[in-house]
Amino acid sequence: MKAKGQLRYIGITHYTTGALAELARILDGESGIDFVQLGYSLATREPETTVLPVAARRGVAVIVNQPFEQGNLFRKVRGKPLPDWAAEFDGANWGQVFLKYLLGDPAVTVVIPATNKPDHMADNLKAGYGRLPDPQQRDGIRRYWESL
Repeated sequence: MKAKGQLRYIGITHYTTGALAELARILDGESGIDFVQLGYSLATREPETTVLPVAARRGVAVIVNQPFEQGNLFRKVRGKPLPDWAAEFDGANWGQVFLKYLLGDPAVTVVIPATNKPDHMADNLKAGYGRLPDPQQRDGIRRYWESL
């Protein structure tokens, strides 16, 4: 259908970490896949070692869903001040730090946080502006997260 012009893109998706190995296998073995959608966050980093390297190598776009783990990331940092180092990559609040962490991964194409609140949507959009964390800053974000 793609070759005939009947569809433009082919993508695969799954919402559980148990399916990541299968997603990576499909991406590695099937040609013509344009994008993969998966859950990825600071709390769910398995994609960093399974799907993301394959997607990068194959030139497959990555759509990240559930970047806030249905709010669980915010619950973990509730009452904790934003560290000064967040300003180094223009992170103005925890939501932006969480999103910028993901966007700082070269394999990630887009992050789709879900919200029904316009002010949260506007704030989430700001994570796409300014600097993104470099690999060393991403390591620091991971270490901080693991220390909580």
